[in-house]
Amino acid sequence: MIRSRRQALAALAAGMLVAAAAPAAAAPAPVNPDGQTPWGLYLTGREAFEMKSAEGPKALFVDVRDPVEIMFTGFTDVVDVNIPFLLSDPGAWNDAKSVFLMRRNPGFADSVEAALARQGLGKSAPVILMCRSGGERGAPSAKALDGRGFERVYVVVDGFEGDTLKDHPNGPWRLNNGWKNSGLPWGYKLNREKMFVRGG
Repeated sequence: MIRSRRQALAALAAGMLVAAAAPAAAAPAPVNPDGQTPWGLYLTGREAFEMKSAEGPKALFVDVRDPVEIMFTGFTDVVDVNIPFLLSDPGAWNDAKSVFLMRRNPGFADSVEAALARQGLGKSAPVILMCRSGGERGAPSAKALDGRGFERVYVVVDGFEGDTLKDHPNGPWRLNNGWKNSGLPWGYKLNREKMFVRGG
């Protein structure tokens, strides 16, 4: 009886240690179906930081933004690699938005697979995808990995910059939630080894 009780207590303690080490991955699914993914796995910026801190090199953290955008809005060296889902095309114009046209990166999924391999990981490893706000590129970049054997693909639902405060006195600013507004490490200095370089 004493031995089985000790075993039960040891198992309980081990379970508590595992639970304490596990990140809280509990961001709710986006209300808009376009923001949802086949895996149904969502993180806030803070939860992504906690997961990456706990998993270290056993998780792949990907910034899916265009590298030029990152240069002007900031970067966190916590990510493992920048693999853009959409790339700006300076030779084409989007009349509806008055910006350069954004085109799908045809090598996106292959590049994510290659990044996993470089870290010695298989497709059962967690993959965390982060864009600017979690909307336009978060779920679409995850869906680009669907059907390729990935088991756990997470989307950072508030992205790097977070949501826009429309009533800010200086105009609309992205100051609500997101990685940048959560007290997490970031700056304007880029890590050349992690950045996507066209033709490189």
